[in-house]
Amino acid sequence: MHIPKLYREEDRTRIIEFLKGNGFPALVSHDGERLVATHLPVELLEGADGSLTILGHMSRANPQWKSFGEQEALLIFQGAHTYISPRWYNHVNVPTWNYMNVHVYGKVRMMEGQELHDLLSQLVQKHEANTGYSMEGLPAEMVAKEIKGVAGFALEVTRIDAGFKLSQNRDDESHANIVRELERRGDDASAEVAQEMKSRRVAGSG
Repeated sequence: MHIPKLYREEDRTRIIEFLKGNGFPALVSHDGERLVATHLPVELLEGADGSLTILGHMSRANPQWKSFGEQEALLIFQGAHTYISPRWYNHVNVPTWNYMNVHVYGKVRMMEGQELHDLLSQLVQKHEANTGYSMEGLPAEMVAKEIKGVAGFALEVTRIDAGFKLSQNRDDESHANIVRELERRGDDASAEVAQEMKSRRVAGSG
């Protein structure tokens, strides 16, 4: 991903927080003839040595899992993004787009048996907290049958490209105008971009 230096995010804590908060990326790999992609839920695992592993699963009916091997795969995490009007600047300019994206690269290995069972159980616990629903509460035969239809994987992260284009190149007046106009829109994406712009400008001012 091409990322101008001004928009490149290097803060590991910010990046990990972003990955955890946008857990439905697109997994891209090559099947030998063409690129294939699947959007799916994932979980991030941090190792004591600083390593990162991203765990996920897809239906075995999806042939993409057969493409995993020695080749590098890509996970595309997309955050809030929105149109920025040139009318909001204090000078003549052109339209642009603000966004938050992270590309994660790595080698993929398959997960099976207890490791896959534990991942699926953790996902259910995460999203069904305090509801009483759990994999352990389901009939064992049903769980075993359903897991047979799942292809689990672990992507061992080798590199990360994080791009957060949030009007860092604008003067204070134009920056404030952009934030104000985004907040007036009322949609969630514009509000999230505006909030991120404000927090970064405050953090960077000191």
